Amino acid sequence: MLLAIDVGNTNMVFGLYEDDRLRGTFRISTNAERTSDELGMQISQYYHFHGIDRSKTDAVIIASVVPPVMYALINAIRKYLNVQPLVAGRDVDIGIENRYANPREVGTDRLVNAVSAVRKYGKPLIIVDIGTATTFDAIDENGAYEGGVIFPGIKVAMEALFLKASKLPRVDIERPARAIGKTTVQSMQSGAVRGYVGALTGIIMDIQKELGGSACVVATGGMGRMMANYCGLIDKVDPNLTLEGLRLIYEENRQAFAGRHISIGEVDEGEDWCEEKPV
Repeated sequence: MLLAIDVGNTNMVFGLYEDDRLRGTFRISTNAERTSDELGMQISQYYHFHGIDRSKTDAVIIASVVPPVMYALINAIRKYLNVQPLVAGRDVDIGIENRYANPREVGTDRLVNAVSAVRKYGKPLIIVDIGTATTFDAIDENGAYEGGVIFPGIKVAMEALFLKASKLPRVDIERPARAIGKTTVQSMQSGAVRGYVGALTGIIMDIQKELGGSACVVATGGMGRMMANYCGLIDKVDPNLTLEGLRLIYEENRQAFAGRHISIGEVDEGEDWCEEKPV
């Protein structure tokens, strides 16, 4: 079995694959203060709850945009699954042409999403990942990553409004039936959702023009499905886009994962298994 891990700013998403079948997913909040034992126990509980033998995990692949959690996560995998994980973009090639001015600036998850989306939906593509930040990624007709847009996530924007305006409350993110709100809450909800949909629409239309006007638009991320209900330009919703991209990268690099099992007692928590160490 393959364990694919997408480490995002808000959550770490785990996907367990048996061949090409996704057996299940679970989320753990991203927290750099957790120890490897805390993470390892949480991962082990998922295996136990679903009656899955941890020793059946043959390989682990990780995509991360949060370096401070990697030291604990990699040691948790080594200690509790007895597998040396590989990190996409560092240990294994992601396998897509990156045309960013400085290719190292692109988040690994964005490139992994591109690998998955091209395989599933063809090209050209616009990938909209709606989470803590909302990213728009442009894939041209040749399958190359051209670049994109980074925009504040709707939850981040609403939290900033709550913190900076003393009389405005925290509100649930939902769209009222009418644009004109009759209460403060309705007014905030209408502004948040309608304003956000307007931003999505405008950015997608601008990227479409630059790609030639025929790109499929795929939404992913924690709020991808919700916002797709309100934005008619989104063609597909794929919540597991990153996990599926990690699986495809694993399939293309199987030899790199061979012999990655670790004997019990071989783990040394003090050894430098990743670039980030605890302060």
